[in-house]
Amino acid sequence: MRSSSNPAFRNLPRGAAEYGPNVGFNQPQGGVPGYGPPQTSAGAGDRPMTVDDVVIKTALSLGTALVTGVLTAIWAISQIPLSGSGKILGIPSAVIGVLVGSMIVGLVISLVIIFKKMPSGPLTLAYSAVEGVFLGAISGLFEALYPGIALQAIVGTAGVFLAMLVVYKTGAVKVTPKLTKWIIGAVVGVAIMMLVNLVTSLFFGFNPLRDGGPIAIIFSLVVIGVAAFSFLLDFDQADRMIREGTPSKWSWYVAFGLMTTLVWLYLEILRLLSYFQND
Repeated sequence: MRSSSNPAFRNLPRGAAEYGPNVGFNQPQGGVPGYGPPQTSAGAGDRPMTVDDVVIKTALSLGTALVTGVLTAIWAISQIPLSGSGKILGIPSAVIGVLVGSMIVGLVISLVIIFKKMPSGPLTLAYSAVEGVFLGAISGLFEALYPGIALQAIVGTAGVFLAMLVVYKTGAVKVTPKLTKWIIGAVVGVAIMMLVNLVTSLFFGFNPLRDGGPIAIIFSLVVIGVAAFSFLLDFDQADRMIREGTPSKWSWYVAFGLMTTLVWLYLEILRLLSYFQND
């Protein structure tokens, strides 16, 4: 199975041979609509994964994140004191606590899912809910400064996701081993640059990749591009799992992997949009 830049999709089990071939994202539908060939007599928990499974689980995860995110953003905005000119007078400790707490809890849950390498609906939904709180708190801060920016970031994220899905389904860009290696290398490179920039900003006050200047804008565009292409690997990995007859319960793992990329993309788009706001 081809590797992926998404850690959630590393070293997943191959589909059981007894399930037979199944229908993937780029395969013509046959048998029962949406479910490929006739299913085996195995129980629902053992039947092969389908496109519908992936779509439903991803929609549930995304919907959970949206609900908790919107509620948290509304609460955060109500807590942030603003001056007459619209400047933030200070960030309440409650908002900081929610932001940091949700970030830590989300990281812990994601590590449990990744290293345990077992699909779990409750854990995936819990991760989505916590990430929604995290994104909602950040969005609330940005929204207090720049009204309307959160909605723009949501629309931008949805647009990139749908565009890459169309690109994948139409075969406009083929996911080849060479492209896979390039994307993985780009993800690693971006992560290293972010880490170095974080260290220099903390100890030397030098923050060229996140100061809103021309270099920061170019870097954000590059990161958004890398995140967008990462969707191709996510789609390809899900497609392979479907075609190889991976048990349906693993669709929760696919949903988790897609959520991690969506969270990354949204944060970067939100940051990029903030660079173009007037003070």
